[in-house]
Amino acid sequence: MSLIKTPEEIAKLHEGGKILSDVLREIRSACQAGVTTEALDAIALRRFREVGGTASFLDYKIDPDTPGFPGALCVSINDEVVHGLPIPAREIKDGDVVGLDIGLWFKGLATDMATTVIVGKTDAKTTQLVQDTREALVRGLSVIRAGKSIYCIGEAIEDFITPKGYGIVRDLVGHGVGHAVHEDPQVPNYRDPHAKRVMMETGMVLAIEPMIALGGWNVRLKEDDWTIATADGSTSAHFEVTVAVTEEGYDLITPWPDA
Repeated sequence: MSLIKTPEEIAKLHEGGKILSDVLREIRSACQAGVTTEALDAIALRRFREVGGTASFLDYKIDPDTPGFPGALCVSINDEVVHGLPIPAREIKDGDVVGLDIGLWFKGLATDMATTVIVGKTDAKTTQLVQDTREALVRGLSVIRAGKSIYCIGEAIEDFITPKGYGIVRDLVGHGVGHAVHEDPQVPNYRDPHAKRVMMETGMVLAIEPMIALGGWNVRLKEDDWTIATADGSTSAHFEVTVAVTEEGYDLITPWPDA
């Protein structure tokens, strides 16, 4: 499995990325108080069928001996960082902070992205958390270009986030994507002294995804064996886009769904 994608593959990734962003934009609009997480998942499944794509998260397995993920969409609410299950009876409530993470196989290639939605109104510090997490992703993207170390992405995110007093989730990182849902290299969102120093190359496709908490960075696995939540119960936010590395910077594969 090559980490470098050909121009033809990147063109196909753009097609899939545009579809994925459009679907996530629709789900963002539908993410309102009273809507079930299952209903949001149904939007993704229906739209993917319409375009001839496949949900990359549906039935995804961490290892062969565990059940696959039961939906196309991860819906993580409040203290849940990622991998929240789209449960039929679970309703979105006013004031919830909802992370929406979604992936698509299209023409044999995978794209991945996430956004966070504030449903109704919340307090100022939570609003700022969501805004700052999105900006952290922008800061991470700003240092991408061929010839630089992947390590620079985490440095840029940490330098922006740490002075604000948030926790940067460390047990989960960004990653390569394209030929598989998760590929090398790993892309930490902080300075990891143990991280392998990988140089970015033209054609490398990366999913950059800061996950930031109002409290500490430690996380725990919930009893459903999928949902990862903050250990201290603090609210978290998550944004993600897929990009291709270029000589001058990056090529946005999955357009921002909130732009």
